[in-house]
Amino acid sequence: MQILAIVVSLAIAAVGVALFGKTIGHIVSVIKLGQPVSRTDQPGQRSVTLAKETLLHTRMLQWSHIGALHWFVAFGFIGLFLSLVTAFGQLFDPHWALPVIGHWFVFEWVSEFLTWTGLVSIIGLMAIRLRNLPKGEKGRYSRFFGSTAWQAYYVEYTILGVLICILLLRGLEYELGAGTKFHFPSTFFIGTGLFGGLSENALENTVYLVAMIKILISFAWMITISLNATMGVAWHRFTAWPNIWFKRKADGGTALGALQPIMVNGAPIDFENIDELDEDAALGVGKVEDFTWKGLLDFTTCTECGRCQSQCPAWNTDKPLSPKLIMMGLREHAYAKAPYLLAAEDDRKSLSQLVLDEQEKPLVGPADVAVIDEEALWACTSCGACVQQCPVDIEHVDAIMDMRRYQVLIESSFPSELNGLFKGLENKGNPWNMNPSGRMDWAKDLPFEVKQVGSDVETLDEVEYLFWVGCAGAFEDRAKKTTQAVAELLNIAGVSFAVLGDGETCTGDPARRSGNEFVFQQLAMQNAEVFKETNVRKVVSTCAHCFNTLKNEYSQLGVELDVIHHTQLLNRLVRDGKLTPVAPADSSLNGQKITYHDPCYLGRHNQVYDAPRELLDIIPGAEYAEMPRNQTKSFCCGAGGARMWMEEKLGTRINLNRTTEAVETGADKIATGCPFCRVMLSDGLTAKQADGSARETVEVQDVAQLLLASVKRGES
Repeated sequence: MQILAIVVSLAIAAVGVALFGKTIGHIVSVIKLGQPVSRTDQPGQRSVTLAKETLLHTRMLQWSHIGALHWFVAFGFIGLFLSLVTAFGQLFDPHWALPVIGHWFVFEWVSEFLTWTGLVSIIGLMAIRLRNLPKGEKGRYSRFFGSTAWQAYYVEYTILGVLICILLLRGLEYELGAGTKFHFPSTFFIGTGLFGGLSENALENTVYLVAMIKILISFAWMITISLNATMGVAWHRFTAWPNIWFKRKADGGTALGALQPIMVNGAPIDFENIDELDEDAALGVGKVEDFTWKGLLDFTTCTECGRCQSQCPAWNTDKPLSPKLIMMGLREHAYAKAPYLLAAEDDRKSLSQLVLDEQEKPLVGPADVAVIDEEALWACTSCGACVQQCPVDIEHVDAIMDMRRYQVLIESSFPSELNGLFKGLENKGNPWNMNPSGRMDWAKDLPFEVKQVGSDVETLDEVEYLFWVGCAGAFEDRAKKTTQAVAELLNIAGVSFAVLGDGETCTGDPARRSGNEFVFQQLAMQNAEVFKETNVRKVVSTCAHCFNTLKNEYSQLGVELDVIHHTQLLNRLVRDGKLTPVAPADSSLNGQKITYHDPCYLGRHNQVYDAPRELLDIIPGAEYAEMPRNQTKSFCCGAGGARMWMEEKLGTRINLNRTTEAVETGADKIATGCPFCRVMLSDGLTAKQADGSARETVEVQDVAQLLLASVKRGES
């Protein structure tokens, strides 16, 4: 038995280690095919972030019970590695223990704790997977839909088998006299119950057998993953750590907020000297090797857990976009195409037909011929739910936007509705193609004069804030009411502000999110020049998209601004006593219920969750009702990613999904802090009122409007 155990164990270990090392080298070579990008700034902070996310499981614990179970499984995998070393020693001497610490009670107690908690946790995770298996017509709503099921089961049963072997070996060690019950506090009964009465020779042979089985299970797993380099559910145990360390933000923030500029050879394109750019430079991503090495590492690391898929508004409204399936598709394509990319040019003709076919496959196009379905690519609202939920810090939105850029700038392939958007932005400076001379029409009926830069003030040095009105705030009728409300509140509070009026043009957000980086740069550089001329420093914005772009992206053009959202400023003014909300005089109006919708570009992209809620809590006479999906898990309105200007031709409408949830709270008012959200929710509410599923009295308003109504009650 001992000879068999030694021969079999050493043989499979040798094969496993050799294959494992070879596959690691292959994975590294594939990742190195990507384009350069710098992710090594602040190494100390990056290391702290890695330690925090690993030890505290901060990303996993967004799903608290699953995160807790995963913590014990993960740390059992790490902490119980020495049990594998012990198993090899026991092949030669069944009484063998690790030198120094082998019989140290602390080590033994911790080992038993990790084994039992790991066992309970893996059984719990297996039960969760089985309970959520994709079944029937609603199968696509399982987060495991599309995941490679056998790989997940194999990993789970491997962990289960290893942990059972550890417990059996501990029981055998106890029976062989390795220590008292003090050293085997939770496993001695296994020894007495299963192996009591066996002779010493029988116990030793059983140790050889169980140690061999443990080693076989462990190295069979190593061989299996070595033969499947795209087995992310297993490889993430090794790739997640570098993926976290190399994440975009060293401080641990998600890859949201600013969209990165188009990079060529690791540097952003200089649009002021665009003529000097190499004509072969890729504008965006048209081939898998156009992704950065961090992008290829992202694809490799995907665990197929489906958290991103479960939160995606497009997937949840029956569209073909699943962030998980995008990552999986790109990973499979990258590794299938890698032999061609890694081979010398003269050797490529001798490659298999499968590899040659993969090389010819377009990255984006019709679902039956391309790696990524073009319908899926354009279904993205850039809401960031996928990035927010990903436990291993994959940057899905960056990948999708880079593929859009190539489609627009190189292929000229994009939804036809975007032609009107691009025309309006280029010719009129706004996405609605409205005459820019009407940018101040919103202020005509106000009972006070709104100062305009160039006519009432020379520069912004004369006032505290630039009030950035935005295209929606200037041209969209519903959004104009928000603009007026904010202006009135600032005036009541005695805050000095001015607007750019005709000097304002679109920030470029819709152009950038639809892939038209050229138009974005054109608009942004125009605004940047105006900002520099007028000494803009502090900006208040009512549009979450303008807020995000000005705050996070204009620094890429050398413009540093202190940007605040109107809900943040208004909340501060109320706290400082400069605005005083008052309850309705008519008691019958008290008890009105308000629910709040988190705009994606205010919430997930910029972590502004508290200010609007605090304002709604402050309003007297109103009752606040939270929607089930809120804050980091809030559901998108459907307007982001330039989807505001594209028709939803597939599945059900995202705004109807969200409006249904809002109406079901029983709210009288649906509040939000973004004009895009207001338009989408209002349209959804109108549709629901038309079919009788929503009360006629329910309406959508900006938080500022609700606050103004309350403040004005105190003035009357």
